[in-house]
Amino acid sequence: MKTIKKATQSEINIKKSQFICSLFPTKTKAESKEIIRKLNEQYSDATHNCTAYIVSDGEGFDDDGEPGGTAGKPMINVLRKNELHNVTAVVTRYFGGIKLGAGGLVRAYSKSVMEAIGEAEILEIEEYEVYELVFEYSEIKTADSEVRNNNLEVIDKQYSDKVIYDVVSKDGRDILRIFEKYSGKISVSFKNKQFLEKN
Repeated sequence: MKTIKKATQSEINIKKSQFICSLFPTKTKAESKEIIRKLNEQYSDATHNCTAYIVSDGEGFDDDGEPGGTAGKPMINVLRKNELHNVTAVVTRYFGGIKLGAGGLVRAYSKSVMEAIGEAEILEIEEYEVYELVFEYSEIKTADSEVRNNNLEVIDKQYSDKVIYDVVSKDGRDILRIFEKYSGKISVSFKNKQFLEKN
């Protein structure tokens, strides 16, 4: 599975219409919708701002006034074909006065997204399960030792009244198995799933 490393933008002109594709790395629908809102403001004078996104908690697309199925759907199909995840695409169109027809619109919006993908830096990502370890300060050495000896990756550490580590694994059973011997001292619970860069 793949995503993009950072936001990128490309522009094409077809029969005097300008198509600007903006690609953003996003993880959730809320992030996607916020980016779409900001671009709608930035390009408020555009004829259309069509969108497509594929993120961890769902996917969606919108034709923004173009004939149904001629913009958002072709855009999301390009994202799927390129196996992109955690990404939001917005194609801003400034109408140039020449109608493209349904087939022409499908090709234009597809090409716009493909051009932007071609300019983006692509990362390979994998889905991991995130587990939360909670323990007293007296158990830090034990937790660190197990993390190190089992090549686990800690992606977040918090120090409050207790210590909390967020640990990732491709198979959460590994983490449960490693820490079950510390039952009562180190509590382990599933937190969420995340897509992380492939090592």
